[in-house]
Amino acid sequence: MKNFSPRQIVAELDRYIVGQKQAKRAVAVAMRNRERRLKLDDEMQEEVKPKNLLMIGPTGVGKTEIARRLAKYSQAPFVKVEATKYTEVGYVGRDVESMVRDLVENAIRIVRQQMHEEVAETAEARAIERVAKALVPNKAKKAKKEAHKEGMPFDMQSLFKQLTQAEEGGEEEEVESEELASNRRAIRQQIRDHKLDKHEVTIKMQEQKVQLTSLNPAMEQMMEMQDSINSLKPKKFIERTVTVKEAVELLTDEEADKLVNQDDIHQKALKLAQESGIIFIDEMDKIAMSGRDSGQVSRQGVQRDILPIVEGSQVQTKYGIIATDHILFIGSGAFHECKPSDLIPELQGRFPIRVHLDDLVEADFVNILTQPKNALLKQYQALLATEMVEVSFTEDAIQRMAYYAVTLNRETDNIGARRLHTILETVLEELLFEAADAPMKVEINQKYVDDRLADKVNNTDLSHYIL
Repeated sequence: MKNFSPRQIVAELDRYIVGQKQAKRAVAVAMRNRERRLKLDDEMQEEVKPKNLLMIGPTGVGKTEIARRLAKYSQAPFVKVEATKYTEVGYVGRDVESMVRDLVENAIRIVRQQMHEEVAETAEARAIERVAKALVPNKAKKAKKEAHKEGMPFDMQSLFKQLTQAEEGGEEEEVESEELASNRRAIRQQIRDHKLDKHEVTIKMQEQKVQLTSLNPAMEQMMEMQDSINSLKPKKFIERTVTVKEAVELLTDEEADKLVNQDDIHQKALKLAQESGIIFIDEMDKIAMSGRDSGQVSRQGVQRDILPIVEGSQVQTKYGIIATDHILFIGSGAFHECKPSDLIPELQGRFPIRVHLDDLVEADFVNILTQPKNALLKQYQALLATEMVEVSFTEDAIQRMAYYAVTLNRETDNIGARRLHTILETVLEELLFEAADAPMKVEINQKYVDDRLADKVNNTDLSHYIL
């Protein structure tokens, strides 16, 4: 986890998310407190628990984006789940512990990537060597193989040797002639110089296991048994015809996996998930008790099942046991029809920091269209630029689109900043359709926006379906 001050974290979030200063400050402090905790002695570390947050605000104001950007910036394992996906014990559905197992899988990917980068140079050299051998095969070895097929007697030692070679990579030992070695050296250099990137080559690589997300512990145990049985079988290799550039990338990844210790990856990932993991639980308001709702018992049951995970418990994963005591949980919900106090008291107490996110106003929509690093207008300009179409937006056009977004959110359903996607798609629909036919320069002004939106916005019935 990177060591950033709260001020740096807020500044980074400001690059992508407009407004919501209070929420940004709260998550920045929560992240900094984690780093402070790691500097304490072991006994004190165990006592200091993360201060979980509950974000309260309408949809589309940036709750999920704040959590996701925070995790990406701090390089922390992150999982977003919906509370409504879970059911209480005894009912069909995902058990709440699966959110922790998903977090560990995310941590595995992060640690594997980091360890692959450490051995990247060696792995790439080995990959280039394998591609060079595929491009310049040893014909003498092939002839020897044919001779073996024709008349050589059965030999247990040669069979054992073949099985060993299959385990190590499916390649036989060979003696390179001076001419063959010289040709391969030249090919290796051409590969490094990217002169053969578009040339096709057939490579032999290990068959990838299909990764399945289990629905419950019993299913996970069955998958582990299947993995154990498969580990006793010889590894399967498949042939793929790809470009040299793709072959080097694929084989580098495969060679890196051989160079790193898988147990080290698993143990480091478990520790990373425990100390730095972030679980974002959305739609908390949907499982809150509200009056005499017919689903009250079931919702309360889900809350009771989530409670031990948030409180701190041990969860069994296929990589080992993980403690959830120091995972940061961020709850989220609109809480339109209920209040945070409708959650069971024990769960409320596990989210001590309450952050209210502001509804978006017209000025916020203008900023969302223009200010962030990946602002929507910049995205559409970049997309159209690939077709040699240069698009510019006048200030009054941007202001007008923001006005329509606020109007539609007020008069129909309030979906926050997501309204801008439908607004822009409608404004640029004709241009996006025609762009492939001819290069052009287009200026989008207020009249252009009004011509495409005014009728649809004013027709309330129609706006429900179009915008």
